[in-house]
Amino acid sequence: MKLLEGKIALVTGASRGIGRAIATRFAEEGAHVAFTYLSSEEKAKALEEELKAMGSNAKAYRSDAGSFEEAEALAKAVLEDYKRIDVLVNNAGITRDNLLLRMNEEQWDQVLTTNLKSVFNLTKHAMRSMLKQREGSIINITSIVGLTGNAGQANYAASKSGVIGFTKSVAQEIGSRGIRCNAIAPGFIETEMTDKLGDNIKEALLAGIPMKRMGQANEVADVAVFLGSDMSTYVSGQTLSVCGAMYR
Repeated sequence: MKLLEGKIALVTGASRGIGRAIATRFAEEGAHVAFTYLSSEEKAKALEEELKAMGSNAKAYRSDAGSFEEAEALAKAVLEDYKRIDVLVNNAGITRDNLLLRMNEEQWDQVLTTNLKSVFNLTKHAMRSMLKQREGSIINITSIVGLTGNAGQANYAASKSGVIGFTKSVAQEIGSRGIRCNAIAPGFIETEMTDKLGDNIKEALLAGIPMKRMGQANEVADVAVFLGSDMSTYVSGQTLSVCGAMYR
């Protein structure tokens, strides 16, 4: 039997990168995957067809996770289509890097809204279904930067640290109802974002990673499968780092 057989999963920001890898691995493990995108409609539709070919009852929804109203409408639409939500993956995120002295208010607000407020929005609306079911798994994608900080990413680090604190608090609030809430902190993962980095920057990054390589998106997705499955029924309030021993 597949690890997520028959489970209904909602994954935000899944049209590319880590989100796409999670949606794909979930479908491979038998989940029916609802997922969101914001601007990459072509990529979202391609993923939807790919997941359907695996046997998943997949559907793409255009939604801005940073909007409270759109998150509420999304949760309502998913529940109308699937009747329940078993696993929520809060993955949507952006960067607007700059040194703090040069960072403007818009760069700060955009990152905090997309990376942190979105986690509040979706968790609040999706957990109502889980509370009725008295079971469910919430998985928040944070970052190793949320644990270590990083020069030029004060906004990003603040948002990702906030996700960790949010995760621990929610786990304590809803644990008695059979709902788990955990975070995954990826290190440097090969994605479209890291592909744009220069060779000198990549070399500097690799020097700080004991395993001497960047991670793959599917390696993060495998941890998400574990947290979404019944193999992790007594794991909650935790932050699992996927970073090649970069944070220790």
